[in-house]
Amino acid sequence: MIELADVDETSPYPKQLLEETGPVVLVNTIVAPDGKVAEVLAAWTQDSAYFKRQPGFISAQMHKGVGSSRALMNIAVWESAGHLHTALTSPEFRGAAERYPDGTVALPHLYERLAVQGVCVA
Repeated sequence: MIELADVDETSPYPKQLLEETGPVVLVNTIVAPDGKVAEVLAAWTQDSAYFKRQPGFISAQMHKGVGSSRALMNIAVWESAGHLHTALTSPEFRGAAERYPDGTVALPHLYERLAVQGVCVA
């Protein structure tokens, strides 16, 4: 089963999901147990198929650490934190965490695009 940890304890993920804001970018770093990257990806693939059917879902992209890294990073874009919260709390999604091998750790965090003058737009 997957375990959740906070990237920033001052703004825990469950609290972020209740913010009335959007669009949001979910950056979810997942560390797979030794020898279990393929199993984690299989579970994530099932989750992604579900999320793609949900209102407010925009996109998702998975990344893997270089070399023998067990770190994976999912970047998903949603219309709002509320849309993601609704998808995560749906009865259809209940039990999804149990698909992941024991020892899997996820560090999800929500972000908003930020404009930095001369560098990027929001």
